[in-house]
Amino acid sequence: MTRTTLSATSIIAAVIAVLGGSRAVSAPDKYALQVPGGLAFAEFRGYEGWPVIAISENEGKIAVILGNTVMIDALREDVPGNGKPFPDGARMAKIHWIPKKQEAYPGQPMVPGAQHDVDFMVKDSKRFADSGGWGYAEFEYDAASDTFRPGTPDDEPPQANDARCGFACHTIVQNRDYVFTEYGHR
Repeated sequence: MTRTTLSATSIIAAVIAVLGGSRAVSAPDKYALQVPGGLAFAEFRGYEGWPVIAISENEGKIAVILGNTVMIDALREDVPGNGKPFPDGARMAKIHWIPKKQEAYPGQPMVPGAQHDVDFMVKDSKRFADSGGWGYAEFEYDAASDTFRPGTPDDEPPQANDARCGFACHTIVQNRDYVFTEYGHR
């Protein structure tokens, strides 16, 4: 083997080892996650760029609630206030963070700190007929590993760990088509 061939072979082997090794240590793909009952993270691909419906603060967490185009259009038509249910295909994402004080800013406001989780809702009246037409999912975030996992009954608050996990809680707003969030005035 010539010296050039040996060097090229060594470089190719090193590149393959690095690329192959990076796959072994990289975080799992969040879009491969799914809760029992079928609701998958992948159904919400791109949620990070959806328009804001509202923000909230509850139980020591701050959240932003986002909606896809179907959800935003329904809210602009005053659903559910107009007596109509949300249409199939409406999706919402709720990202929770542990707040932190931004000491460098005037007034030291509370701002998003470490992400806690992300919750999803999708309206699909056929697929989720037994839960008011909505499917739910909650994925806990682990900052140390930069990974998500489906919520479990051991989480706070406990999650039923299936696509109907949010239904029991949301029944108190059945008259709002099971949606707590109100569209923030612009």
